This record gives sequence, C-alpha cells and structure tokens, in this order.
Amino acid sequence: MNLDTKGDAAGTPHNSAPEDGTRRSFIKQAGGILGLALAPPLISQAERLTAFSKTVEGVSTMTLKVNGTARTIQAEPRVSLLDALREYLDLTGTKKGCDHGQCGACTVLVEGRRINSCLTLAVMNQGKEITTIEGLAKGEELHPMQQAFLKHDGLQCGYCTPGQILSGVACVQEGHATTDDQVREWMSGNLCRCGAYPNIVAAVREVAGKA
Repeated sequence: MNLDTKGDAAGTPHNSAPEDGTRRSFIKQAGGILGLALAPPLISQAERLTAFSKTVEGVSTMTLKVNGTARTIQAEPRVSLLDALREYLDLTGTKKGCDHGQCGACTVLVEGRRINSCLTLAVMNQGKEITTIEGLAKGEELHPMQQAFLKHDGLQCGYCTPGQILSGVACVQEGHATTDDQVREWMSGNLCRCGAYPNIVAAVREVAGKA
C-alpha cells in the first residue's frame, strides 16, 4: 500500500506546518520576550517600585521625617519601615538580616528609641523623628559611638555594625551601659555573626564613661 509522504492512509497530515500568520505571530512574541530579557536596566530599583506601585490598588502618599529631612513616598500601607528606607529612600545603611526582628541588623532610632525597622510599618511612623546610620554623624565629624567602634575594632564583616552602633547609642542614653554585663544584656538583641562582642562592649562602655 502506497502512503502519501505528507499523510497516512487515512489522509491525516504528518507534522503539518502552522499557517504563515500563526508563524509570524509566534516569532514576534518570542522576539519581544527576548528583547525584554536582554534590555539593560535604565531606571533605578526605587523608580521601578514607584512606577509599579502606581498600578496597585491601595497605594498611598506618606511623609517620613528621616535624619531631619521630610521625605515623601508613594507606597502600600503594608510596606515596612525597613523597606521604605532601603527601597524607596535609598538609605541602604540600614541592613535587612532576618526580616523577623531576631538579629537587630535593621535597628534605627524613632523618637530616640531603638526599634527593629522590619517589625513596624512605614505608615505608622509618619511625623516621627527617624534616625538611621546615615544621619548619625555631623558632616565629616563622626558620632562618638562610631569613633569608639573604629578605635576598638568593633566590627569585622560590618553587616551588623549600623544596627550595633545605633543600639549602642540608645543603650548609653537609656543608662544601660554602666557595666560590661549590663551592656551584654541590653545589647543582646543585636547579633554579630563574626563574634566581635568583646570589642563592641568595650566601645559602648567607653562612650558611656565619657557621657
């Protein structure tokens, strides 16, 4: 029995090519996807987030007073203070570690009190004085706690250091740095994976002694 090279005995075609219109549509779609994948980033991450947020229902305008300057952002009410600082205001000195309030890397000062910025919403801190590591120094003059950390080599990889320094500032202001044991207790919420704890304690104690 002779079979047509383009079909079987029942006349069903084998591997029939798509119509020209379908083929052209497929090529255009594939080319568009490849172009997007290879396109260089022309805008910053914060700008992309802001542009995207405008299409999301529930986005609101909020003003945060950070390091003495009022900054206005467009964000969803569920955005944490940590993400607002890093992703919307480009203040990346505040670090994201565990994002669960367990490591202290995201510590900032709000109205002079230390908090884990990953555990509070940005919208809840409108109108409050927020201090990050970027706002601690006065121009070129480092804060005494920053100077003490450098003097006592209270850092290794440096990832936890911004949170450690801000927590140390609050620890001294609270009067919880009169002994080494007291510093260890009241700084226990700030973890250092490098194990620079003795030097951190020495730095905090020196600032407390001068205060």
